[in-house]
Amino acid sequence: MASPRRHWTSRFNNYVGVTLAAGLFGAKGIALAAICNAAIVPTVNILCVLVFARHGTARLNARGIAQQLATNPLVLACLGGILLQLLGLRLPAGVEPALRALGAASLPLGLLCVGAALEFGTMRQWVGPVVSSSALKFLAMPVATLALAVPFGLTGPALTTALLFQVLPTASSAYIMARQLGGDAPLMAGITATQTVVAAAIIPLVLTLLSGWAPL
Repeated sequence: MASPRRHWTSRFNNYVGVTLAAGLFGAKGIALAAICNAAIVPTVNILCVLVFARHGTARLNARGIAQQLATNPLVLACLGGILLQLLGLRLPAGVEPALRALGAASLPLGLLCVGAALEFGTMRQWVGPVVSSSALKFLAMPVATLALAVPFGLTGPALTTALLFQVLPTASSAYIMARQLGGDAPLMAGITATQTVVAAAIIPLVLTLLSGWAPL
């Protein structure tokens, strides 16, 4: 099932993005990462649901699409965070540490699920999809972002954070969505695992190379 693979390059591991942005720019990096998440997460999840509705084995109708969007935890979390910010509200003091702990555990738990789903017997079938999706993720997307951002005057930490979020590896939630909506879940597990490992070397390399064309 080829078409659901289109969302390989759209999904991103925002936990890694927020951590790196905070490490690079401190509180300002966290604020910039929050803007990226607020804009990208709902958009990406809506697009992914629509792609699977059209091409996945689940074959969702309009009601099924609406249900998936209305119950998508990432979309709901972003909308809830935006609403709290607009209203000037904060989470209760006792809730925030628990949510922070759960957030810290989500990345390794997600990767454990992906690792358990890997099927090494079909590894040869991964090569083409992994290479093509990784080329789009780690090269085409940051270059396109740079080409669009520079004419609008985006520079410094804002541009670096934007590029950072476009070169992040595919999130483990992509595997979960592929299983839930009838995509190629084992292939998605292979892509997610490979990109997560490769990203450790690729992210600083891409940002370094692109810094030659724009003031990051």
